[in-house]
Amino acid sequence: MADTRKPAQDFTLRIRRYDPESGEAPTWDQHTIKLEPHRSVLEGILQAKAKFDGSIGIRCSCRAAICGSCGVRINGQPGLACHTHLDKALATAKDGVIEVEPMGNMPIIKDLIVDMDAVHWKKVQRVTPWLLADDENMPEREHVVPRESMIDVTQSMACIQCGACVSDCLSMEVDPLFVGPAALAKAYRFVGDPRDTQHFERLKDLSEDPHGIFDCTHCFKCIEACPKGVAPMNQIMRLRRRASADHGIEDRNNGVRHEHAFTTLVRQGGLLHEAELLPRSYGGDSWFGKFHPNAGQELIDSLPVITKALLRRKVTPGAALKPHRIPKEDLKSIQRISDVIEARDERIELNLYITGYDEETEGAKEPNVAAVAGGGEDGAMPSAPGADPAGRTKE
Repeated sequence: MADTRKPAQDFTLRIRRYDPESGEAPTWDQHTIKLEPHRSVLEGILQAKAKFDGSIGIRCSCRAAICGSCGVRINGQPGLACHTHLDKALATAKDGVIEVEPMGNMPIIKDLIVDMDAVHWKKVQRVTPWLLADDENMPEREHVVPRESMIDVTQSMACIQCGACVSDCLSMEVDPLFVGPAALAKAYRFVGDPRDTQHFERLKDLSEDPHGIFDCTHCFKCIEACPKGVAPMNQIMRLRRRASADHGIEDRNNGVRHEHAFTTLVRQGGLLHEAELLPRSYGGDSWFGKFHPNAGQELIDSLPVITKALLRRKVTPGAALKPHRIPKEDLKSIQRISDVIEARDERIELNLYITGYDEETEGAKEPNVAAVAGGGEDGAMPSAPGADPAGRTKE
């Protein structure tokens, strides 16, 4: 077979340098390295470190996208340095120079090394990341778990704790106390496990926490950032549905009522009417909600934010008070979709699902790998371990 590998070529790396102990501001260092295009950005950084500057700080271990220790930002996007080819990184570089920075939302120890203990691991500890089983009713031998139940949590278990989702979480950027996507995805791993006996307590705790599951703003950044297709935001949404629909938890943070008001407004008008959302969330999910004392109090408390939004022209009084309008046919289509979803007997959860069994006989068929609804329900998108939410397998 012919060797299709391309010869080594020059790549320029621009590495962000920062040593907090020095007291000096961050700087950029630029180095030209020579490697084959299919080599990784990590190999490029290590070559620059070996040839030009041994003081470059970078953390790495397995170099096979398994340990998650070489998480960085490449051309502004989070990822694993060992899992990003130089030619792919060059294709997204603005001026032909590959920029490498440390991950965000975490304090920098040195150059590309961030303090995972201070943020990421601290938040994972927050969700009690171990099984809480009932010791008194423990089976005599082993606790056999239905196959479907374990497959339901497969997607959460695929997390390698690289912190890429934490790096780009916009909610955490605004509220550093937010439990965060990685920790909440880990929480679902145990909420979805039938052996765990404290599902309600876990969900109640994360619902009542003002920085818990209802602090997520659905920005999708964690889904885009994850190199393993864990889709942390999806796991957070599943925690919310488990809490509200399965356990009837009405959180004191108004999260459930906010979601109901949001859904009602979209169904009624086709688009969100922002001015109605706040009073309905706090005063009741109807037009009269704005007259409830709770809605008035919340409106008063929100005046500084509303004033700031008006001054910065994020909203205008006319646009805020006047509902958005869409064509009638489009509105009817949205309402038909809503009717179909609400008429379902069972909730559909999109999650990684691997079907099929290995056969030992000669000539056995390849196992089916497909994503279907979690918990044994039907219907989902195709996916596979290491695939992105659209089912594309990353190289």
